[in-house]
Parts: sequence; C-alpha cells; structure tokens
Amino acid sequence: MAFYSCLLLVALIVGLIAVASNPTPYFGALGLVMVAGVGCGILVSCGGSFLSLILFLIYLGGMLVVFAYSTALAAESYPEAWGSRSVAGYVLVYFLGVGLVAVVFWGGWYEGSWVVIDGLEELFMLRGDMSGVAVMYSFGGSMLVICAWVLLLTLFVVLELTRGLDSGALRAV
Repeated sequence: MAFYSCLLLVALIVGLIAVASNPTPYFGALGLVMVAGVGCGILVSCGGSFLSLILFLIYLGGMLVVFAYSTALAAESYPEAWGSRSVAGYVLVYFLGVGLVAVVFWGGWYEGSWVVIDGLEELFMLRGDMSGVAVMYSFGGSMLVICAWVLLLTLFVVLELTRGLDSGALRAV
C-alpha cells in the first residue's frame, strides 16, 4: 500500500509540473484532469472513497467550464506541446526544483506514519469519510458560498491569463 501511495504522489508531482510548465490551455487542462484523478486516488488510498468520488465529479464539472472558456478565448493555430524546447526547459527547471526540495526534506519523511482513516479504530460504527460528509453538509451554506467564490475567482484568473494580444476565436466576431 505504501508503494501505491508513493506512486500516486510521484504521479501528482509529474502532473503538477505538466500543468505549471505548459503555456497552452489545451494541454494544461489535460494535466489538471490528470492531477484531479491522481489526487482522488490518493484520497482513496487513505480511506476516503466517498469524498474522493464527490470531489472528482465536482472538480471535473468545474474544469469543463474553465476549459470551455479558456479554449474559446485562446484558439491557437499551432499550440505548444510538451515536446517543444521552451516547455521542456520549464519542465527541467521544475524537476530540478522538486529534486532540491526533496533532498532538503528527505530526513523527516517516514512511510510508517501513513494511516488509513479507519485504521486505528476496531469497533467503529461509521466510516471516517462518512463522518466528514456529515460535517460538510452541516456547514453546507458557508461552504457553498466559499466554493462558489473560489470557482468564480478561478474563472476570472483563467480568463485573464488566456487574454493575450492575439485574437482568439470569440474576438474575431
């Protein structure tokens, strides 16, 4: 189980580097979907199966909206892929940065501290993720407002980042 969790964490780092290094929204959105799937896999490996399913469905719905807006405003004839020189340079710099941080913090990393949510309770009536869902629904109003505000802010950030000097598909009209 620890090997599976380490593999998911490495895939998460690679996906985050793929998102951070690519200037094209097509491939950036693909990297974000990969990161969302791997993040939900990490939650499943820790015992939060229901919460990871809900998070994956909500996150993919939000990503669909952001991807539609960003691709409509940033239609490029020749988008840069992960194999181009400039993107490969960014990937190399990010991998070196992650490697340096890993070397600095390597001494405090212990695999034995990973515990599944319900791993320490023998006779527990509820699963840990179901208790978290109950808390999420009990404070649902404020969480809904916070999540809506974050999604709206993310939409404006993506639209501002994709608003270049070139004319996109919607600007030609």
